[in-house]
Amino acid sequence: MKRFRSLPAILAAIVLIAAGGVLFALQVSRAEAERPCETRAFEGSRFVVCSFDPTRHDLRLVSQSDDGRYLRSFAALETELGRDARRVRFAMNAGMFNDAGAPIGLYIEDGDQQRALSRTDGPGNFHMKPNGVFWQSADGAVHVDTTDAYAEAAPTPRWATQSGPMLLIGGELHPRFSHDGASRYLRNGVGVSANGKAYFVISSGFVSFGRFARFFRDELACADALFLDGSVSSLWAPSLERQDSSEALGPMLVVLDR
Repeated sequence: MKRFRSLPAILAAIVLIAAGGVLFALQVSRAEAERPCETRAFEGSRFVVCSFDPTRHDLRLVSQSDDGRYLRSFAALETELGRDARRVRFAMNAGMFNDAGAPIGLYIEDGDQQRALSRTDGPGNFHMKPNGVFWQSADGAVHVDTTDAYAEAAPTPRWATQSGPMLLIGGELHPRFSHDGASRYLRNGVGVSANGKAYFVISSGFVSFGRFARFFRDELACADALFLDGSVSSLWAPSLERQDSSEALGPMLVVLDR
């Protein structure tokens, strides 16, 4: 009789073990899905992709300390964040800047416009028209627009940074890009996909504008993407145990766990 009385207990144990295995598998799957950054290969190059989901994460743009000094590095940013540094998913350089580290185009921090939208012509990548704006509205939605489209819409972002050139406009590569041109640099940029997420990408080697833009379109399914910078492109990703050491950054974008 003891043998039969123990059968329910044995069955219950089996059910618990199976349920535990399912729960563990779900936890592993969820952890893999929530990795802040991952490396992907495309057309013979490698890229680190960091995702931002505005429904689950917080975004900040940071350029100066509380006393007005330009931070210029991730190490300084980490110090400035204080206790919030423990919540960092990743950070990147966030647009072009002058020798002092100040943004040269539109720049808005938490609703405070510190630099106006620039529609001037000039040299360099920033002025390779169309250039554009990455911005987040008060409701959390993220956008990449050409500078002209942004000016026409006249939104009121919470966060915004202007850079250039655009990589993709409505799914099409910037008209001045060749398929795989001779200009090769480390590059980073941001694209927005139809699922409402923003993807921040940094190349792991020298790539052309054409290949970089196609990565956003063909690998990440982004219709619009914006170049952030080239030779100073840098990443801080705690999950990868990576904090690039450039001391010459301008504005920085940081994404934090909520």
